[in-house]
Amino acid sequence: MAREFSFRWIKLAALGVAMALPILPAQAQVVCGGHDLLVTRLAAAFEEKRLGYGVAGQVAIFEVFVSPSGTWTMVMTDVKGQSCILAAGDGWEDTLATAVRQPGG
Repeated sequence: MAREFSFRWIKLAALGVAMALPILPAQAQVVCGGHDLLVTRLAAAFEEKRLGYGVAGQVAIFEVFVSPSGTWTMVMTDVKGQSCILAAGDGWEDTLATAVRQPGG
């Protein structure tokens, strides 16, 4: 099955460079920045909105942002408010199943 070329990675790289230049040392390879700035840039560049989140103990929050076109980004935010993009891609399929809590469990 042939896939249409996506400029998603080029846009994500440009977003990363724009965010990383004032924040990170030159040798850093992870895209990190303030949470509000990162969320604003994901919305502007990819029309991504938060689909959901999960808490990892008292260490971090993991969020998944998804666009109507199917692009997605996973972001981790630490307790100091520093957010980093962990993964991103195309072709998001919403298969969310809600867990049902059983009485007494």
